Amino acid sequence: MKKTPKDVDAYIAKAPKEVQGKLKELREAIRKTAPDAQECISYGIPYYSYKGRLVYFAVFKKHIGLYIPPPIIKKYKSELEDYVTTEAAIRLPIDKSLPIAFIKKLIKAKMKDNKNKEEKKNLAQKKDK
Repeated sequence: MKKTPKDVDAYIAKAPKEVQGKLKELREAIRKTAPDAQECISYGIPYYSYKGRLVYFAVFKKHIGLYIPPPIIKKYKSELEDYVTTEAAIRLPIDKSLPIAFIKKLIKAKMKDNKNKEEKKNLAQKKDK
């Protein structure tokens, strides 16, 4: 995708036809799991924010990249043995069905992580006053 899409609908529309259904399914899972998350385009890909960075996704030739900021992937590493992962990314093969229930589990974990960080930050600010 050469030109940065204006929104997630445009991003999905520019993706190859054979993967658009999976991208819609992934988007729906994110929105259902984190209904209060803000959806936008960041770094040219779909991005969701909930009390901080929550999740990004991007389509590639053979996989969909799901990007969840640390430490979530490390925490669930044993359940991700069937996937290529990095500290903040999971490669979801295009030729396999998406593990939606597991993706929702990861998003919930990141939401909790973000909420805890926000609470700690708020406590620290109250102590400084």
